[in-house]
Amino acid sequence: MSSVIEINDVKKIYQMGQVQVPALNGVSMQINEGEMVAITGPSGSGKSTLMNVIGCLDTPTSGSYILDGIDVSKMSDDEQANIRNKKIGFVFQQFNLLPRTTAIDQVELPMVYAGTPDRNQRALQALESVGLGERAHHRPNELSGGQQQRVAIARALVTNPSIILADEPTGNLDSKSGAEIISIFKKLNIEKGLTVILVTHDPSIACQAQRIIRVKDGQIVS
Repeated sequence: MSSVIEINDVKKIYQMGQVQVPALNGVSMQINEGEMVAITGPSGSGKSTLMNVIGCLDTPTSGSYILDGIDVSKMSDDEQANIRNKKIGFVFQQFNLLPRTTAIDQVELPMVYAGTPDRNQRALQALESVGLGERAHHRPNELSGGQQQRVAIARALVTNPSIILADEPTGNLDSKSGAEIISIFKKLNIEKGLTVILVTHDPSIACQAQRIIRVKDGQIVS
């Protein structure tokens, strides 16, 4: 298996006034193509910072981050945004849906920014892949929490990313809806071969992954 993500001795220090706050303190790890990995740890452990680095939302203070053979840690914001849009689909705890917009229009949004043709058809296919084809013209207030998160997953999938990065994706859901969402991620991992990275503090979610990376005090402990 080839590694799609390679992080070498990454440090991230935030400047808070006169004080330097180390969020990551020499993290090294690899994630292979087609793996389903959970990153877990207590609040303030650095797992969200690590997710932001992996997702090209933040750059390390030092160390290197190789994504698909490209060192993205030295790239400009625009170059990172380009990589992010092509390779990574994001799913967050907050569904981040526009309140008065139908499901199909929500899913089309990333393609509008990218100028992609056949947007309507591709958005519908993405919704069908998460079992929401018949809800395409419903607005968020007409959908359950689990259905709203499925719309968010469809929106993440529509640009055909190779990596799905999910930050506490079941945090706002009841256990039944949460289990359904995790089963969708597993299906995407097994059937489509997507690399899936779940950031979670919930042990019952983490244990669904093939591998668990535990973070504490800005370092990987296991």
